[in-house]
Amino acid sequence: MILDGILSFHMRGNLSNGLHFERVALSGCNSSSVRNKKILELTKDSLKIRIFPIIAFFFMLPVCSFSQRESQILIKDIRVFDGTSMELSRPVHVLIEGNIIKQISTTAIQTRKNTLVFDGKGKTLIPGLIDMHAHLVFGSMTMMELLSPDLSEEGILRKASENAEKMLLRGFTTVRDVGGPIFPLKAMIDAGKMNGPRIWPAGAVISQTGGHGDFRTPAERPRRFFGQVSRAELYGAAFIADGKDEVLTAVRENLRNGAALIKLMAGGGTSSEYDPIDVTQYTLEELKAAVEAAQDWGTYVTVHAYTPRAVKKAIEAGVKCIEHGQMLDEETLLLVKENDIWLSLQVLPENSPAMSPSRLEKRKPVLEGQPNVWTKAKELGIKIAWGTDFLFEPALNARQNEFILYLKKWFTSAEILKMITHDNAQLLNLSGLRSPYKGELGVIKEGALADVILIDGDPIKSLELVASPDQNFLLIIKDGKIYQNLIKSKN
Repeated sequence: MILDGILSFHMRGNLSNGLHFERVALSGCNSSSVRNKKILELTKDSLKIRIFPIIAFFFMLPVCSFSQRESQILIKDIRVFDGTSMELSRPVHVLIEGNIIKQISTTAIQTRKNTLVFDGKGKTLIPGLIDMHAHLVFGSMTMMELLSPDLSEEGILRKASENAEKMLLRGFTTVRDVGGPIFPLKAMIDAGKMNGPRIWPAGAVISQTGGHGDFRTPAERPRRFFGQVSRAELYGAAFIADGKDEVLTAVRENLRNGAALIKLMAGGGTSSEYDPIDVTQYTLEELKAAVEAAQDWGTYVTVHAYTPRAVKKAIEAGVKCIEHGQMLDEETLLLVKENDIWLSLQVLPENSPAMSPSRLEKRKPVLEGQPNVWTKAKELGIKIAWGTDFLFEPALNARQNEFILYLKKWFTSAEILKMITHDNAQLLNLSGLRSPYKGELGVIKEGALADVILIDGDPIKSLELVASPDQNFLLIIKDGKIYQNLIKSKN
């Protein structure tokens, strides 16, 4: 059994803080030194959640972090894109101490004896990239893999962890995961057992019966009438919740597990089989219940919606963010602006052979409306966040940085860099006290968190540099730790 021979840990918190554990019997970083004197004091039965065995399995790994945080890192002679300015700074030196940007100066900075020093030679330092519409689990597997009878929690976590590490090495130091069984992966990353970005998790998507998050197969009957929980719900991918009471339970369960925000499906989608793209989902009462429950925890609701009717109802209910919206008209966009709502947009990928005929048909009005919404949203001064929304096509993940370049149809290079760093971070801040990480992201300034990228060139002059992170991202630093280093350093 997966728990056999696991090191004893005492839980000091919950999943929202990445499973804070206090190690009991451990010496050094060698897993062979672990003594199997005690199994976990908290058993699976007492935890009442399916994900604990997976977490316990990965805690069997050696405890050394995959990267090292230096006490100080000095990057000399660089120009800075600070996340807000439309141009680079004059040459400066940047000192990172622990996980914080300690000092930025045009003159020499005094450092400690063993400070790690990099000569930037005039290259550009930018904040770490942020993807505001990621699905680390759903984006790491095909639909066939997710439907396979051989699917397991351990297999899901392995696939998602590979995806997360590659995403970090593409310079994405933070993501907002807007739906899926993300809590085990987040716990492993936060505990230093896996490499990956910071994660603002929504947890299981919340959907009505027959909604965009109803992933049941034809053989799966409604839980309400037949008492059988769907497979997607068992794996933590979704809650099928009908009526105010069930919606409240689903929202509160996600918050209990550590959600930083709540995601509801308020309209039809392209990747789901049973709901037409034009339908509106959830009643006003149900949406308002979700909003109130989220507000009681100091956070917010975002909704999946494309159409004017779905978005207008969501705004009336008090949601703070709309995911997608590619079919919106000017009247509805003005309502978004007037109510200070965030529009979390994507430049959706082109059609591919992996998509079913029904999905291709449902995508037509979305793709047709996409250029107009980007244009109008910018003209109206709507608060725009950017993300990718890659689903069930793992091959797309390698193109994540390339999709940044598609924004050039509507924005300058400096505007794009600001959007994918500073602006996205402002939306993260809506989570308030439910934000899983404390500190300022999306900017380079003294006191901000040390999530930065050193780029070989000037991305304002040539945004194409961000599309090849394996070649052009000389340093990738997250939380003061170096995850990619393509240049020499000296102590």
